[in-house]
Amino acid sequence: MSYNLPCVLMRGGTSRGPFFLADWLPQDPAARDRTLIAALGSPHELQIDGLGGGNSLTSKVAIVSRSVHAGCDVDYLFAQVSVQEARVDTRPNCGNMLAGVGPFAIEQGLVAASDHGNTTTVRVYNVNTRSRIDVQVCTTGGRVHYDGDVHIDGVQGTAAPVLMNFLDAWGAVTGQIFPTGQRIDTIHDLQVTCIDAAQVMVLVRAADLGLRGNESPADLDANAELLSRLEALRCEAGLRMGMGDVSNSVLPKPVIVSASGQPGSVVSRYFTPHRCHRSHAVTGAIGVAAAHVLPGTVISDTLQPTAAGKRRVEVLHPAGRIHVDVELAEVDGQFKLVQAALVRTARKILEGTLFVSENAFTH
Repeated sequence: MSYNLPCVLMRGGTSRGPFFLADWLPQDPAARDRTLIAALGSPHELQIDGLGGGNSLTSKVAIVSRSVHAGCDVDYLFAQVSVQEARVDTRPNCGNMLAGVGPFAIEQGLVAASDHGNTTTVRVYNVNTRSRIDVQVCTTGGRVHYDGDVHIDGVQGTAAPVLMNFLDAWGAVTGQIFPTGQRIDTIHDLQVTCIDAAQVMVLVRAADLGLRGNESPADLDANAELLSRLEALRCEAGLRMGMGDVSNSVLPKPVIVSASGQPGSVVSRYFTPHRCHRSHAVTGAIGVAAAHVLPGTVISDTLQPTAAGKRRVEVLHPAGRIHVDVELAEVDGQFKLVQAALVRTARKILEGTLFVSENAFTH
């Protein structure tokens, strides 16, 4: 037996997945998750019976609804569907998929395209992290405009820019930007920075792991000893951050960082968490950039002094780079994050009816 769901398949940044209005899915969370698992074709390494692409970057879901929060237009719930397990994690946010939320919301009639100028701002409340992001979408003649000349590393071709401004994602999951109360902790004889800034991560220096820092994802994924070490580090960091047993969660994300030798630039290898990202998560880039501009972390910029105001950080990843504009304010002698902004692109791939088989739930 099967049933039908409306569905829009979209690329957001360097990720891809189905977008749903919340009303299209079962309202019971357990039934909803079973539907998402079947829709993506999990658990199967190729996700051959669904929309997933056999990779965590293409096994993602965006669920959008009219917002119930003051000052916001839409609510966005991100769901990470495991490829090889029948499991859905709604604890993290995904900034790449977020790039598609604004266009999707406009085209589904949740937000009216602006009558003035060539952009429309969609105020998005991320349900996962209880934070707000303003997403600026290109619109022309009351319609979303996908074509443009912006290229982002990790995606072929060009598209219209989607500007995302993260306003209050600092400590959104754990309650503090540095959840352990320290900017550097020692875990398993390694100095690390545990940070909750748009994403919950544990940062470790490449050199401390015996790495250069610019290794390819394939080389890192083939290093079983490294992966085991990162998982042990991640699980202990989760305990210290007050997140409990994180062995069945994708948070926190382990990230290997190293200095590039240039001011305002850092090399990053971001794990999802058990494989190295082929490019980089947007939220992860914001967290790495935040750790770079704030003093006292394992990757603090030693070439530029910390100062209030806006700074651009270049996060170098396996497919290229992401530029993050970070704004700091000085309050009582301490530097605080105010906001972070960056540009992504998005594209609608197809819109139609998704056929979900209930047989998928029993195998």
